[in-house]
Amino acid sequence: MPPTSPGVTGEMILFIIFGAAAIATALVMVLQTNPVRSALFLVLNLFCVAVLYLLLNAWFLAAVQVLVYTGAIMVLFLFVIMLLNLGTPDREADRLRPQQPIAVLSGLVLALIIGGVVLSPLPNPSPTLRDDRLGTVEAIGRNLFDPAQPWLFPFEVTSILLLIAVIGSVVLAKRRL
Repeated sequence: MPPTSPGVTGEMILFIIFGAAAIATALVMVLQTNPVRSALFLVLNLFCVAVLYLLLNAWFLAAVQVLVYTGAIMVLFLFVIMLLNLGTPDREADRLRPQQPIAVLSGLVLALIIGGVVLSPLPNPSPTLRDDRLGTVEAIGRNLFDPAQPWLFPFEVTSILLLIAVIGSVVLAKRRL
């Protein structure tokens, strides 16, 4: 019996729309010369990624994406941009001109790698892979802190590195007082 096509679903249409919007906002963000506008396009990109998480039934990740990245991290980015006064027109000298050919070449290599991955044949996924509990806080916690999983050690190392960074910033700030 030949395999049947599932047809176009609402999820597929939303995925195409928000996937294309995520790619477009990322390109505009990178190509934008004004850093404030670039940061605002990053906010739009993060919202598109949050919708893609919702389409994967990862409700917790979508909420964290909006609250932490779009909210807190972007406020920090905009604060640094305004603090450094990066939006002023006096920064006309392009000091990154020698790096542009290397960036274009790196982008082409990345596009070739992504094209190779996309065009490679994939095994047929089984229909039982979809689980509505995958995006919940419980599932994330179980997978993250399970000693049998490979990412417990990197997660703990990252937490120790962040603790060291906080202690270092406190020591540096205390020295200036």
